[in-house]
Amino acid sequence: MTEPQAQDRHQDSAQDRLIDLAESPIRAQSVTAAKSVAADLKPLGAEHPEIAELLAANGAAREFVLAALALSPYLRELALADPQTLSLALTRPAAELVSETIAGARDCWRNSDGTLASEAELMRDLRRAKRRVALTLALNDLAWLIDCRMTTLSLSMLADAALGAAFDHLLRAGHDSGKLKLPDPDRPSTDSGLIVLGMGKHGAGELNYSSDIDIVIFFDPDAGIVVDREESTDIFARLVRRLVRIMQERTGDGYVFRTDLRLRPDPGSTPLAFPVEAALNYYESRGQNWERAAFIKARAVAGDQAAGERFLDELVPFVFRKYLDFAAISDIHSIKRQIHAHRGFGDIAVKGHNVKLGRGGIREIEFFVQTQQLIAGGRMPKLRRRRTDEMLVALARARWIDTVTARTLAESYWYLRNVEHRIQMVHDEQSHTLPETEAELARIALMMGEADTAAFGQTYVAVLKRVEECYAALFEKEAGLSGEVGNLVFTGEDDDPGTLKTLAELGFERPADIARIIRTWHYGRYRATQSVEARERLTELTPELLRVFGATKRADEALLRFDAFIAGLPAGIQLFSLIGSNPALMSLMVTIMASAPRLAEVIARKPHVFDGMLDPGLMAELPTRDYLAERLEAFLQGASAYEDILDRLRIVALEQKFLIGVRLLTGAIAPERAARAFSHLADLIIGAALDAVRQGMEEAHGRVPGGRAAVIGMGKLGSRELTAGSDIDIILLYDHDPDADESDGPKPLDPVRYYTRLTQRLVAALSAPTAEGILYDVDLRLRPSGNKGPVATSIRAFAKYQAEEAWTWEHMALTRARTVAGETSLCDEARALIDEALARPREERKLKADLVEMRDLIEQEKPPRDIWDVKLIPGGLIDIEFIAQYLSLRARAGGWLPDDQADGEAAAAVDPATGQAAPRPDPGECTGTDVTLKTLGPEALGQEVTEELRRALALWSGHAQIVRLCTEGAFAPSEAPAGLIELVTRTGEAPDIASLEADFKTTSKRVRALFKKITG
Repeated sequence: MTEPQAQDRHQDSAQDRLIDLAESPIRAQSVTAAKSVAADLKPLGAEHPEIAELLAANGAAREFVLAALALSPYLRELALADPQTLSLALTRPAAELVSETIAGARDCWRNSDGTLASEAELMRDLRRAKRRVALTLALNDLAWLIDCRMTTLSLSMLADAALGAAFDHLLRAGHDSGKLKLPDPDRPSTDSGLIVLGMGKHGAGELNYSSDIDIVIFFDPDAGIVVDREESTDIFARLVRRLVRIMQERTGDGYVFRTDLRLRPDPGSTPLAFPVEAALNYYESRGQNWERAAFIKARAVAGDQAAGERFLDELVPFVFRKYLDFAAISDIHSIKRQIHAHRGFGDIAVKGHNVKLGRGGIREIEFFVQTQQLIAGGRMPKLRRRRTDEMLVALARARWIDTVTARTLAESYWYLRNVEHRIQMVHDEQSHTLPETEAELARIALMMGEADTAAFGQTYVAVLKRVEECYAALFEKEAGLSGEVGNLVFTGEDDDPGTLKTLAELGFERPADIARIIRTWHYGRYRATQSVEARERLTELTPELLRVFGATKRADEALLRFDAFIAGLPAGIQLFSLIGSNPALMSLMVTIMASAPRLAEVIARKPHVFDGMLDPGLMAELPTRDYLAERLEAFLQGASAYEDILDRLRIVALEQKFLIGVRLLTGAIAPERAARAFSHLADLIIGAALDAVRQGMEEAHGRVPGGRAAVIGMGKLGSRELTAGSDIDIILLYDHDPDADESDGPKPLDPVRYYTRLTQRLVAALSAPTAEGILYDVDLRLRPSGNKGPVATSIRAFAKYQAEEAWTWEHMALTRARTVAGETSLCDEARALIDEALARPREERKLKADLVEMRDLIEQEKPPRDIWDVKLIPGGLIDIEFIAQYLSLRARAGGWLPDDQADGEAAAAVDPATGQAAPRPDPGECTGTDVTLKTLGPEALGQEVTEELRRALALWSGHAQIVRLCTEGAFAPSEAPAGLIELVTRTGEAPDIASLEADFKTTSKRVRALFKKITG
């Protein structure tokens, strides 16, 4: 039955009685179903003559009641549980009975003598009132004796009455217990400062048959009803929790209304009842457009109604802006695009269609009305009405829409609301979806007065298409926030089913969690999203972000890392704007979040590192020593205080390590270039830290006459093979005048204590945690005598130790030694001493035996975890490094020294992966594993073996660089992000992880065989 037909049927019939029906507008699904109802009702006739009379009359009223109770199991249950209500509903006009019942509900918080009713009595009486109103309205609605307007208004009035009674009861109980002091205990809510606002359909007087009620609750501490003002928030929160129990706990009498409090400000982190001043501040500074839309329908429904009206008056400038706000209009349209992604009028399947959210549904009509109110309501007070049907009339009168469109949408709205009510009448479920089975759909069709499902479907689809046509005409087609992606609705607190479906289709495994994260952005809980502009930019970015993140494997983890990044940002508008206008930057961000948990954690913890990514020349410029030195010098400029210098060193080091890593991650530089850049950066940082420490020592203790210091880089620092996660191995050497007894400062120290303290301070400067983190973990164990020796070593002691006491493995380590900081003269002397120590004659057999013994010891004490442990596996990095160190010691014992010819060869090489010149060693040095193999290998091992070892070294080093860049722990393919798997296989030049594993195993075996052959 269409809405105009329904209006004709119930014109002037609100005072009619069901018992007087001339004909039944509905029929039961079968004779058997009707007979079953009659059998259930018959015993009730003994105590309720009205029911007996109904069954005996065999007229239209009987046919109708049997049909209604057969079609709705819920109504049948109510009638059998409360035959008195059925009798009254049959014999009294609906308006009269409902009004009387609501009045009784409103006053049931107290007994007839004015004393406070018990909470159990209150709960009982409210539930019985709900049952009476529900059965009365449903039967009269199905009989078309009342219209949908009266049904929705009556249900809303009942909700008002129930809330009013419950809050009066709770306030009076608090007064009687001494926790509250009410101005008028007989009218508990009056001047209480407790504001209860009905939102959405409740506020508009449009509640559907099985609605939740959405309420927000505020309190005014200045009302002074709380005896201990400091307890106000806790007391009102407890009061609200009791209210929820009164309203929605199911008892033998049922429930009153399911109660939802999630439309309050930032519900995930705020109390159930909110102070008025704090609420007004929230809406003024952080309120969102969807909250403006929610407050269009807000109404004071219980509590201190005068205070509620004042509060709503104060919110008018927030809800209805005086001037057209184009940013707000853009946001409104973006909400529209979120809600309605797909255009076109294909076939609409009646079965399973969502009458509220589906195409052509109730939401489209409501949303159109609300958006026009948001845009124009500030200048046109007549467009500030709450009810949808009244607003359609107002829009037509204001010539905002034409009268035909207004009438079409109004008629369609009430028709769809009738369908919605009948869906909910069947089982008292808050559902908006038509059944998918023919039998269940037939119930709805018959309750609508249609002959069958085909007739119902024809009418229903025609209405939906009319709504769609109007909706499409009212909103211009826009390139959408959803567009090709699908529904993406993140307003309010409830998960939109279409949005969850879209998120799943995009590739997210936990769509509800992702939706919750996006809502957190909307609420402005992070500093980066607190400004309206930042939220709007992020809103515009959201669909593309979700699409790009969804395209990655383990999309959920990647988005969670991005959320952690946003949470740490001090501000967001610049970044969001840049990402929005720079697809490459967005792609890079997604790559980091999807592939590199370690980098993602860095930018989440220290968002400032991301600033360097905004440099458009980042990928084009190579991180050479000069490039890094220039940036370090610029960042340290103006810093004089020791602590300031150390903090600045940490900031610039973290940023540059991050940017080197980004270049490596994206393939802008090869792993070999990254290793050299990480090492250059460490050299510069150590040098700057040494300068700062030395200046501090000189200020406190003066200078040691003739004192000089130099830092020797060992291990991967010395060989320029650092990774993003490497610690640094160093030795500090010092020298001074032979007759120097102590320093010349105000607190003099002898040379040994002076340089010991300088070394300790240098280690602390590099590794002590500050607010900006640490620079490097520092290892001094490669100094003479290891942990047993002094932390600082004099140049003379160093020379003596290397000549007389050092083991073979210590000289192996020394082949990678390189001066990285300190006085140039001492660095030159140290280099000469190292060359001298390494040039001592060696017996070939003993050299090989010592090398094999050392390798066996490492294998016993540190066995590899698995094939991915490329440092420790047989044939891994250690085997190749030992071969290179063996070649260096062997060659130096034969008189060889690095020279400029070897450097020239290195400089001529080109990295085939990037086309860039390969890094070259400094003149007179040959500490790197690859350059050592390249320089000494062909003559000692042959060209073919040398190249095989270099290829294996590149494979292992490339893998180690990527893994150390992207993760903190070991690489485990079963647990690694999919993006990291892709990076690892790309770096290893393998099609997939299985192929790479096979390649690793083959390479491992081959290198181990070569190791045994070379050292055998």
